[in-house]
Amino acid sequence: MIAVKTLGLVDYEETFAAMQDFTDRRGPDTTDEIWLLEHRPVFTLGLNGDRSHLLAPRNIPVVQVDRGGQVTYHGPGQLVVYTLIDLKRAQLGIRDLVSALENSVIKLLAGFDIESAARCDAPGVYVDSKKVASVGLRIRRGCSYHGLSLNVAMDTEPFTRINPCGFDDLSVTQLTELATPQDAGEISLDQIGSSLADILLEELQN
Repeated sequence: MIAVKTLGLVDYEETFAAMQDFTDRRGPDTTDEIWLLEHRPVFTLGLNGDRSHLLAPRNIPVVQVDRGGQVTYHGPGQLVVYTLIDLKRAQLGIRDLVSALENSVIKLLAGFDIESAARCDAPGVYVDSKKVASVGLRIRRGCSYHGLSLNVAMDTEPFTRINPCGFDDLSVTQLTELATPQDAGEISLDQIGSSLADILLEELQN
């Protein structure tokens, strides 16, 4: 069983600490959780991230975190999905979880007639050469936290202040730019979060 929790718009550092605390305190019978949320504007830099990829953060805070990967941006209008899962109990490898996250986004986008794909050299989901979703995980005590961010309907300007995921030639996109005008006008973050969670739960059970 996996419990899905919708947290709304929350502070990054408080949520980061909550994920770590949940992972440290959990026991063998603790129910796995998926957290759906948005963050206030923040740049996050992975465990071995290179600060040279922070080009001009200016008024947006930068937080060093313990996930893999380089630098990314979180802000309102982006769906963040944190996966707090006991991988051993779920009989999942790290690659299994990454693939489940990527495949869930690919299936979600296919429902809008948007063709997307994962890349073996850079985790995440791409439409043509533009990144629409990022994946970054941490495994501790055999359990995962951090997860996925999907650009839905946000201000993407802050991505120009960094080299997203460490690539200086990487462009980003979002669901409202990719969908038809009719679909884009009806998209809500709550609806996308609910749909993506349902797909992800199916992926994790396969």
